[in-house]
Amino acid sequence: MTELQWHRVAHVDDLPEGRVMTVTAGTHGMALTHIDGSFTAMENRCPHQGGPLGEGSIERSEDGQCWLRCPWHGWDFDPVTGLPPGGHEDSGQVLYPVEVRDGEIFVGLDSDVDHVPTVSDVMAQTMVNWGIRTVFGMVGHSNLGLADALRRREADGELTFYGIRHEGAAAFACSGYAKLTGKPAACLSIAGPGATNLLTGLYDAKVDRAPVLALTGQVQVQVFGPGAFQEVDLAAAFEPVARFSQTVLHTSKHAELVSLAMKNAIVQRDVAHLIFPDDVQTLPAGDAEPGSPDGRLADSRISPPESAVREALRLIRGSRRPILVVGYGARDCMDEILLLAEILNAPVLTTFKAKGQVSDDHPLAAGVLGRSGTPIASWFMNKCDLILALGSSFSNHTGITTKRTIIQVDFEAMQLGKFHPVTLPVWGEIGMTATILSGHLSAVDTIDQRPELAERWAIWRDEKASRRADDRGRGVNSASIFEAMSRLVPIDAIIPVDVGNNTYSFGRYFECRRQRILMSGYLGSIGFAFPAAMGAWAATQDFDEYRDRKVVSISGDGGFGQYLAEFTTAVKYNMDITHILLNNTVLGKISKEQLAGQWPVWQTSLHNPNFASYAKLCGGFGIRVKSADELDRAIVQGLAFEGPAIVEIMADSELI
Repeated sequence: MTELQWHRVAHVDDLPEGRVMTVTAGTHGMALTHIDGSFTAMENRCPHQGGPLGEGSIERSEDGQCWLRCPWHGWDFDPVTGLPPGGHEDSGQVLYPVEVRDGEIFVGLDSDVDHVPTVSDVMAQTMVNWGIRTVFGMVGHSNLGLADALRRREADGELTFYGIRHEGAAAFACSGYAKLTGKPAACLSIAGPGATNLLTGLYDAKVDRAPVLALTGQVQVQVFGPGAFQEVDLAAAFEPVARFSQTVLHTSKHAELVSLAMKNAIVQRDVAHLIFPDDVQTLPAGDAEPGSPDGRLADSRISPPESAVREALRLIRGSRRPILVVGYGARDCMDEILLLAEILNAPVLTTFKAKGQVSDDHPLAAGVLGRSGTPIASWFMNKCDLILALGSSFSNHTGITTKRTIIQVDFEAMQLGKFHPVTLPVWGEIGMTATILSGHLSAVDTIDQRPELAERWAIWRDEKASRRADDRGRGVNSASIFEAMSRLVPIDAIIPVDVGNNTYSFGRYFECRRQRILMSGYLGSIGFAFPAAMGAWAATQDFDEYRDRKVVSISGDGGFGQYLAEFTTAVKYNMDITHILLNNTVLGKISKEQLAGQWPVWQTSLHNPNFASYAKLCGGFGIRVKSADELDRAIVQGLAFEGPAIVEIMADSELI
């Protein structure tokens, strides 16, 4: 016989005669009743559909018998014996020993009940083995078994769980985490609306090739199909967004499902999805063992074909004014690329998504090319006779000309010549290809374009200085905002940026040094920046290479308003994020597009709170800027605050 462990659950005055209430002993929920001066404790879950008996009522029949009635469907149980009146469940409800000591009510539980490992435990351990260190999500009724398995992994120090306010923020946080690190985090939701809320952030990760693991609860297997409460066909809903999507069944190879999901996320740099029916999550694991990545991942550094290398060398040697256009796909091999650029005396232009991959103070840096770019980059593209495109997708936002000789290098074969033919498509790992080319190009006859670069930068910086003087009395101009940020933001900061005019201005005016920029690239989703900043901050806790790097996110008021409540999440976990919020009380980019299309400006105005005051109400730091001469002091204070901070800048929607 096991020894009982006694838990205080209530005071006798907490429960009037003839009433029932829910109490908790350890992790056990119970329905505590008070009838005829006596207290009894019954299992809180009704055997019918799990109704909370502690929220029910006590009714006395004509013969004086008391019954505890379930609030959901009216099933009755004798509070003293736990038995139904005549037969819903032959075994009745579990009763627990109760003692009253000096007016305090105690319930006894067995003290030596061991946890029986579940399917979810095996799967959660497999996730950890494959490198999942962080989970963002919301715990709810259809993922409780899985959530408990994640809780156990957190208790053992193997992962960290961040409870968010909206599942969309969880998916965006995972996207930001993956874009920074190249490694997946996981997002957790319930069935139905919780799962569908994930989709926008998951699409953002998918189109920007960021690995993410999505974990969604689901209704019980036995009610698939007829249309149970919160049932959505999640396999169908996630099919377009997830490279791998499977439902976890009773008979599944549970560890293998996780291993396949993780391998797809990591190797394909895509979204993987696992659906967890409620009744499968708590199945005993039996002798199942967790999986691991051992022997399942290969070295991805593939060399280009020799014939492609020879042709690339021929084209390069015939060039006098080559340029390099560097995309987001080249983010992990910039040392090799810059060495090649120095050999070729070639300007390095970046796509907007690749902003910051080369410091703007590098002698060969030409800034961002395209709509969010600088006149420096476009000038050199127009003057070049050869384009060496490395990890660039040739989006129309960037606008790489097709009227030059183009060598395109990418590790993704489908990206080569995706939108139009190129002179020479080269399939190979970008860093390795750059190193091979450098090894054959010790002497080239190219023009040293560094003096021209310095001249074009001087012209552009004079132009920016001129724009900083603009003042219509309607807020601070963007040139001033991003000049101040260029000076004050730490050189190794991680900067998630949002969508809108604030983003275009950031691309033009902010001069990067060694900062890392994150953005919603191909999806272009408003609201990305702050949740992505939460993901980036989580990565600074997980990986030494990012530890102590400041996270500084940027958005307009429209973007921040999408996930306004997540500031409380940042406060809860003391996330050290400084958010620069450009408040112009309008969806400025949309207004501009309406005017460009010769439509009247309509429904783009915004009604905002004082965001700085909101930050303080949430428990963070907030400061509001109304004029350019207040910028430095406010930004310095926001950056110095050790926790979530908002620097709200009243910005002019026209001076962008």
